[in-house]
Amino acid sequence: MVVTKMTSGPELNPQHCNVEGVRSQRTEGTLLERELDKPVEEQPPSRERWRPLSRTHKILFGITLVAYATIIVAVFSTSRLVALDWEVMKWKPYEHWPQFWDFLNYYVIAGQRGPAAIVVSAWLGWRSWRTKSWRPLLVLGVSLVLLNMSVGAVKIGTGRLGPHYAHIYGSNEIFLGGDIFPSGHTANAVVTWGVVAYLATRWRRTGAVLACWTGLSVGATTVYLGTHWVTDVVAGWCAGALVLLILPLFEPIITSADDRMCGYWAETVGPRLRERFGGRGGNRPGGKVNLPVRPDQKRTSVPMARDHRDIPSRANRSVPIVS
Repeated sequence: MVVTKMTSGPELNPQHCNVEGVRSQRTEGTLLERELDKPVEEQPPSRERWRPLSRTHKILFGITLVAYATIIVAVFSTSRLVALDWEVMKWKPYEHWPQFWDFLNYYVIAGQRGPAAIVVSAWLGWRSWRTKSWRPLLVLGVSLVLLNMSVGAVKIGTGRLGPHYAHIYGSNEIFLGGDIFPSGHTANAVVTWGVVAYLATRWRRTGAVLACWTGLSVGATTVYLGTHWVTDVVAGWCAGALVLLILPLFEPIITSADDRMCGYWAETVGPRLRERFGGRGGNRPGGKVNLPVRPDQKRTSVPMARDHRDIPSRANRSVPIVS
């Protein structure tokens, strides 16, 4: 419908009509077709942008990185922190509290890479099966790769010996073929249990508190047992925290890998499993029985007799049904 204004002059000029509003199915359909004809800009999945870190996240990362670098420089320069290492080693905490030795000797296993990774992988595997996504296991794998690369490089570069193998009192014991700095137990405890809190959905704060407690307690336990210097433990805390802080930057890569693995499973692995264990699996309880058919035979459907007791409307019928 077209609504026009009538001119007040003696002559009507029909060249242009003053249209106040035009709403018709034809015009709306034309506009809709124009919108649909516009090309849709799609970004390929390989060009996903990394998520920007928040200001607080960047500040925490910078503080942790500076602390980590400061400890490394302090160890190389044989500063007062190295003297603190020797004082704690001479004090021998395990001799002052020998009643905790047996328990803490087993408790430190929570920071070992093998046992901790097995326990966490079992739980994350259950989460992956529950959510039908590979993301939990991919996050753990990426974090462990980052941990091994960063901590392993510093261990090999420093070559520091532990307290039980120290030679000269007051020295930093570096470049002697050791692999004690930073503490692998401590960094692994921070990363492994921190990933559990990172992936938590309901009890994230509780998981974060437990992860912090595990990292701190495992590091302190290594000092009590005399297997690590104090600076090893502090550097391990910083190394593990850096891995957790940089982990969100790898979320686009994890998401892309998750999509590809889920697609491969749905298109290749899933059909093969269904073909082998599904309806074509043979004579299984509750399954279909596939009988051999000769070429001259033709399989026809046999009608099944209906029981009048299964007809819900039998009570409303005027003619009784005789069985």
